[in-house]
Amino acid sequence: MTAATGYTPRRTLPLRVEIVRQFKRRRTLVMFGLLLALPWILVVAFQFGPQPNGQQMALRISDLATAGGLNFAAFALSVSATFLLVVAVALFCGDTVASEASWSSLRYLLAAPVPRDRLLRQKLVVALGYSAAAVICLPLMALLAGTLAFGWNDIQVPGTGETIPALDVLPRFGIVIGYALVSQLVVAALAFLISTVTDSPLGAVGGAVGLWIVCNILQAVEALGVLREFLPTFWNTAWTDALAPELDWSGMAKGASVSITYAAILIAVAFRRFRHKDVVS
Repeated sequence: MTAATGYTPRRTLPLRVEIVRQFKRRRTLVMFGLLLALPWILVVAFQFGPQPNGQQMALRISDLATAGGLNFAAFALSVSATFLLVVAVALFCGDTVASEASWSSLRYLLAAPVPRDRLLRQKLVVALGYSAAAVICLPLMALLAGTLAFGWNDIQVPGTGETIPALDVLPRFGIVIGYALVSQLVVAALAFLISTVTDSPLGAVGGAVGLWIVCNILQAVEALGVLREFLPTFWNTAWTDALAPELDWSGMAKGASVSITYAAILIAVAFRRFRHKDVVS
């Protein structure tokens, strides 16, 4: 059987079309609105809440949140990385294929015909792009909000209270955001895999978030010993080493290797399974 005249698999489902389609989704606008609003909500909470007593300060990251814009951005990332950003990434990556199946449009895309590997690749690239934008926009907005509210001051290190010049820490803050992106790869890959299995977008998103919560619970079981280091959640807070007086790469290197390994395996399984899936929805 010969292909139709003018048909080129490489031209099906272009990225710009998928980007616009996903951007127009209500869940995309709502999620980015929430992520951009959260830092300002935290600023208001700190402004109207009781101020910590300097003599009794425990030097936790929350105690130092109002010390300056960089401290506030670090606090905002710490409180959002374990749940809100997980939900955002799971939403963008888990909804992408399952939503097409729930709308009964997946089989029509494949009948266009869009090659299965290309369809998954295009959707994964766009989903990862929106996930990266979500992870980046929150700490950057928090840096802006914190600087306007609390000033551009040198960062104070949680635990020790040591001060590091702001200009020295600013490049490290890029490392923090980069590591946050890498650590969310597992969530993205897991949600994407479930999205190729189920016809329910909510099931894909909820399944990924639920398994992430289970990993967090297992991480707290000290009886597991060194086995906990193989959990993708164990190294979630390794980015704090980038804000220490002496930059320590060891924890971030281990966390990045675990995250990338899990993500590669999950994405490979997703592609392999989808190639042989009987798409009836």
